[in-house]
Amino acid sequence: MKTIHEDIDAAAQTEPSIPVESEEAEELLLEPGDPGEPLEISGDLEEDSAHLPAPLDFKRTGMATRDPLQLYLREISKFPMLAQDEEFDLARKVRDQGDQDAAFRLVSSHLRLVVKIAMDFQRRWMQNVLDLIQEGNVGLMRAVKKYDPEKGIKFSYYAAYWIKAYILKYIMDNWRLVKIGTTQAQRKLFYNLNKERQRLQTMGFTPSTSKLSESLNVSESDILEMEQRLSGNDMSLDVSIGEDSSASRIDFLPALTPGIEEMLADDEISRQLEKHIATIRPRLSDKERDLLENRILSDSPLTLREIGAKYGITRERVRQIESRLLEKLKEHLSNKIEDFSADWIKKHD
Repeated sequence: MKTIHEDIDAAAQTEPSIPVESEEAEELLLEPGDPGEPLEISGDLEEDSAHLPAPLDFKRTGMATRDPLQLYLREISKFPMLAQDEEFDLARKVRDQGDQDAAFRLVSSHLRLVVKIAMDFQRRWMQNVLDLIQEGNVGLMRAVKKYDPEKGIKFSYYAAYWIKAYILKYIMDNWRLVKIGTTQAQRKLFYNLNKERQRLQTMGFTPSTSKLSESLNVSESDILEMEQRLSGNDMSLDVSIGEDSSASRIDFLPALTPGIEEMLADDEISRQLEKHIATIRPRLSDKERDLLENRILSDSPLTLREIGAKYGITRERVRQIESRLLEKLKEHLSNKIEDFSADWIKKHD
């Protein structure tokens, strides 16, 4: 039985023959080597359409169906195919004029291509092909927006790349309850880790963690983490750890809130600060006291502009007064609080 890694590797090798220029697309579908390296896809759009499951002729057979896939196939078969020159003309209208009707014709005429690609993926590991078709349609619409007809690339080739990119991203995000990969490095490993291991074995190398790290240009810790993610299963934290115990795994996770000792220490620090700051207030000017109460200690501090407008001075002058006030506070607290440092008040405020 094929593993998911082998299936993804096989699918990733059937990319369309187009130069990849969009960084957004590269983030969706990462492949080793040069992103602009030509890729291959077999056949043409018309040839691919011949391999689609033919919609049933319900009028002729007198049958009724509630199968959403068959209904969808019957509906998209009504949209006509486009000639290559017509595709280029419509693409120019979309690019130059933002013509929505032209964009609709481009999308609707290539819905069969989305189904063909989604069927290839569904036969390997997914259950609901309609989910893949939906994601592929999003990729198709993205391709219409990004397509440049002046480069001479047939739209079906260009669109196939975006369709596969969105389908593969959907598979990666939804294969498990917890996402397998979120960063670019993790996505690259998700698609290519097992393929690179097999390639090294074919060449006679031992696919060690260090060798894989060097070949894929990622850290060894990323390799180990992805192997653990792919080999492990989702685990519920609410399930009891044993038949004779009511405790669950979530009971043993560290609390995210501060402990009682830390809360008591913070309260004591706040009281000490308030007490010592109160002793310096009589030594401050009116502007300094206003800055202390309405900017430094306030939960909703005023801006330099607001304080400057109140006293008819510039923001720079307010900033200078604030800087001088902070120096006074540091000097005062250094004399009153043991082990006080420049970072102490920031750490315990």
